[in-house]
Amino acid sequence: DMKGAIESSDRVNTVSPTYSREIMRPEYGHELDPLLRERAFKVCGIVNGIDTEVYNPATDAALAANYTAANAAEGKAACRADICELFGLENDDAPIVGMVSRLVDHKGFDIVRQVGESLINSGMKICLLGTGDPEFEEYFRWLAEAYPGRCGVKIAFKPDLAHKIYAGADIFLMPSLSEPCGLAQMVALRYGTIPIVRETGGLKDTVQDSGDGEGNGFTFADYNAGALLYTCLRARDGFANKEGWNALVQRAMAADHSWAASCGEYLA
Repeated sequence: DMKGAIESSDRVNTVSPTYSREIMRPEYGHELDPLLRERAFKVCGIVNGIDTEVYNPATDAALAANYTAANAAEGKAACRADICELFGLENDDAPIVGMVSRLVDHKGFDIVRQVGESLINSGMKICLLGTGDPEFEEYFRWLAEAYPGRCGVKIAFKPDLAHKIYAGADIFLMPSLSEPCGLAQMVALRYGTIPIVRETGGLKDTVQDSGDGEGNGFTFADYNAGALLYTCLRARDGFANKEGWNALVQRAMAADHSWAASCGEYLA
């Protein structure tokens, strides 16, 4: 059915430009990659949008404090204190790394598991909400017990709590093996929480590394624990520079990932 649709359609569209190229490779193409390469002239990718009314730090009723880019530092500080209380974290100068996800391999949790203790011992805190594979649920429960005050975990699906993490965390970790588009990184940007992502699919299209002083997050290409840890340590060091970090938060919140932007591309 899919092969016939690709053959007979006028356009073949998927949910990000990078993913549209990835599906032409065997590791992502599910045996349709030769056909997609032949029909590359009609394949395109348009990044999904997020609901900017549901995800709006200025009006979000789930948050301990509402804020805009103009008062982001104060608003995020109140939201940070809120998640510290809810997740049993010490509220000090250590950056809080938030994760809201299904706990499965292709979301990157096999490499997160390899560096969890290193992240904490390097001076970062972990705040995680999600459900998934029992092996990952068990690991994060253990990590929270082993590092009280420095790792907070809730094995659950709670949208309001997710909103609190988007606003209260300093960093949002999304090291996916594959991610056709991804929405959480765009939500994090809107809330001024700086994403760390692997350069795949829509993650690559929406998050640019801030090493050049112009990006809105931190990225890495190779899917391995060493690259993930190194990138997290870069973010940790960036967080220590309050002036630079505040400028990064402003750039993050200025990004436009609304459906209005995506609709223009669909119309075109």
